[in-house]
Amino acid sequence: MKYILFLIIYPIVWCLSRLPMRLLYMLSDFLFFLVYYIVGYRKDVVYNNLKLAFPEKTDKELKILRKKSLRHFGDFIVESIKAFSLTEKQARKRYKFVNPEVLNEVGKQGKNIILTGAHFNNWEWSVSMPLVSDVQIYGAYTTIKNPYFEKFVKSSRTKFGLIAYKTKDIVPNMVKNIKSGKIGAYILLSDQSPVVHKTYHWQKFFGVKVPVHTGAELLAKKFDMAVINYTTKKIKRGYYETTFELITNTPKDFEDYQIIDKYLKITEKSIREQPENYLWTHKRFKHKEKYDMWVEKFKRE
Repeated sequence: MKYILFLIIYPIVWCLSRLPMRLLYMLSDFLFFLVYYIVGYRKDVVYNNLKLAFPEKTDKELKILRKKSLRHFGDFIVESIKAFSLTEKQARKRYKFVNPEVLNEVGKQGKNIILTGAHFNNWEWSVSMPLVSDVQIYGAYTTIKNPYFEKFVKSSRTKFGLIAYKTKDIVPNMVKNIKSGKIGAYILLSDQSPVVHKTYHWQKFFGVKVPVHTGAELLAKKFDMAVINYTTKKIKRGYYETTFELITNTPKDFEDYQIIDKYLKITEKSIREQPENYLWTHKRFKHKEKYDMWVEKFKRE
């Protein structure tokens, strides 16, 4: 059954992926109309997230922002489809890395790197990062239950030189690579909420106290890795620019959670500049009422 499903869907995705971007954006416009006006996909979730993040905005402003956000979501879907056939020439033209020297200079120093980022603008095309990096880029991917689709997706994400590990395998492979002397940069998107009972730290994000993933900081300190953030800005439809920012080259000099707090501030600042392009369709603040319970039951001494 899994193979039959793959045989049905794969040709559709393959054909769509090879369409010119102007036709894919026509598809995006149709998806937006369907999602926003017919299905009403997660309109309440997006609105409630935006209302919490931007309490100063009026109801009218929030609804305008919601519409823009779901329109961008449609663009992201078709751009993710395009990723399967994206060529090196197209990637270099449409997804530019402004200052890769920040990444490469740290690599020249013989330092391994944690690359922090967020689900913002278009993160799927960031798999083209090896095209401008002198350092081997590693990334994690979520396991797809259908093995045929997993092979298809992994092949797409690694075609520019990125080495992809299943999420559960990235830390063991990181340890293995470091012990063998391999210098690399590991992409860890850290803006999603961890489950409460596995949380070590809470911090305000858009004024709301939320549980925060701390793995990037813990790994950086354990293995003395530099931490570099990369932020992507949408220049116009289908065109992006990514900028690298060194958070620290000496992670052990920071008190606990100072690095991840700095990452959150950078991320929030970037999102405020283009709020419609963040992934608001997920319940970003779903644990906001659980802090007191966490303090009582799960806080580590």
